[in-house]
Amino acid sequence: MSSAPAALVDAFGRAHRDLRISLTDRCSLRCTYCMPADGVPWLPGPDMLGTDELVRLARVAVTLGVTEIRLTGGEPLLRPDVVDVVRRLAALEGPTGRPEISMTTNALRLPGLAHELKDGGLVRVNISLDTLDRETFRRLTRRDRLDGTLAGIEAAAAAGFDPVKLNAVAMRGVNDHEVVDLVRFAVAHGYEMRFIEQMPLDPGHTWDRVQMVGQDEILDRLRAAFRLTPVGDRGAAPAERWLVDDGPATVGVIASVSAPFCGSCDRLRLTADGQLRSCLFARAETDVRTLVREGADDDALAAAFRACVAGKKAGHGIGEPGFVQPDRPMSAIGG
Repeated sequence: MSSAPAALVDAFGRAHRDLRISLTDRCSLRCTYCMPADGVPWLPGPDMLGTDELVRLARVAVTLGVTEIRLTGGEPLLRPDVVDVVRRLAALEGPTGRPEISMTTNALRLPGLAHELKDGGLVRVNISLDTLDRETFRRLTRRDRLDGTLAGIEAAAAAGFDPVKLNAVAMRGVNDHEVVDLVRFAVAHGYEMRFIEQMPLDPGHTWDRVQMVGQDEILDRLRAAFRLTPVGDRGAAPAERWLVDDGPATVGVIASVSAPFCGSCDRLRLTADGQLRSCLFARAETDVRTLVREGADDDALAAAFRACVAGKKAGHGIGEPGFVQPDRPMSAIGG
């Protein structure tokens, strides 16, 4: 770039340092809260960002002050060159050094990839584990692969990832009765359990706030079994955390709906087809794929990042009059 770029600060004073990059919209599971039983039409191959394109956009973001890159999907481990992607992103240099590279995954491919990913520069993994019951797992994901997920979790720990974070979407009548068992499992194995309120990102657009299992209900269930002590200021992190029985184990809750943290949000998202999104619930996208393919220089790409951030709203608007769920399902946005 011709000069030192300005930081990615929006109209509300929020500096953006976290970029979520979706490596693919494809997934090996069919979770009911993410996609319909028969899946969704996959993005055509030519629409997907190539690795050089993806790394170039990430490099621009890092020069603009991004310090953490989270790889998402779909299922990011389905990208054939995922280890190379991690290695190249981990080698980027920004004003304050190299970015921290993390990943959200269903863990099914971790037994064969965990060590390579760790050696390539992946720092942390967040693994989806909504249930410990095999039949519930099969109904929820429409795949009988609980054993594979558990093997992937073990592989992550064996490769040296610390902490291994486990994410569960709390769903009424599905797994809400398992929150205590999930925490006990995590504590026993040295993992960190986090519960996520279900958000209006389901493919059928049938989300109902009345049926949502909220943070207060999750905590009530946990307090019946554990002594919970607030950890303190979470900064820009999405999860509020509590010590479990005086620690060192912790449990977190991401209460995007009942206790939104939009005021401290520092995240941008880049979809697998090269669209920048300032919010998970954004209705508008910034097309950086076309800019890259039409020969735009880095200054023009930086301007696109700034324009996306400049258009970010104060909050996601869930529960407000006029809120409309985004057209893309979660699998196509990236978590």
